[in-house]
Amino acid sequence: MATTFYQDRGSPLHRLNPVTKLVGVLMLIVIVFALPIWWVSAAVLVGVVVPAAAVSRCGRTLGGISVKLLLPLLTALVLVQGLFFPEGTTVLAELGPARVTAEGLMFALGIALRIVVLVTAFLLLLLTTHPGDLMSALSQHGMPPKISYVISSTLQIVPAFRDRADAILLAQRARGLRTDGNVLRRAKVLLPLVTPLILGLFTDVEERSTAMEARAFGATRKRTALTVVADTPGQRAARWAMAAVGAVAVVFPFVGGL
Repeated sequence: MATTFYQDRGSPLHRLNPVTKLVGVLMLIVIVFALPIWWVSAAVLVGVVVPAAAVSRCGRTLGGISVKLLLPLLTALVLVQGLFFPEGTTVLAELGPARVTAEGLMFALGIALRIVVLVTAFLLLLLTTHPGDLMSALSQHGMPPKISYVISSTLQIVPAFRDRADAILLAQRARGLRTDGNVLRRAKVLLPLVTPLILGLFTDVEERSTAMEARAFGATRKRTALTVVADTPGQRAARWAMAAVGAVAVVFPFVGGL
């Protein structure tokens, strides 16, 4: 059972060096959090993430996964900040003790857009980058194998959770447990799902630790890469340019007085 979102569509974005894509994602996140203005996040989302998803031919998959992950979180964010924002003065509507304020909605919009950029950018990285290629590319650029493994495995947490949860649900259904129905029945299924999911994660950590020891991850000698990930001078220059843009975004609020 696969534990990755990766889909090989043969697009130009798929062929980029994984380190280039990782630096690009980090640059976008630095920009939207260093410049906490809603239209900056909206511009990054519409001007960069959406076109990149279209080029990679992963837009439909990206949209489906993003909606499932973000809809509950964003709904709660808008309700809490829109109704109970303490600094809101422009009241749009009153619902008993709660007040819908323009300031609360704008604050929620800014936070929501930054979260959307964060999640969709990383999901796009997962959809267009094979974890093995990312780990190999990071090692080729001098990163210790253990750190490369941590970064690569961290990006696989969501698909790994999904696959493990699907396997547990299938096993429960095979034993006669009903997992469909109304909200109450689904809530009752949650506990039998969470317990083996958490226990399985601990088992998975132990198995991964044993596999890392068997592959001599602690060795100090330089490794010989079986798979060499292609890189170009243009991509190396682009990575430095993206790092410079991120640095400017961090410094600009102090210089511009934001």
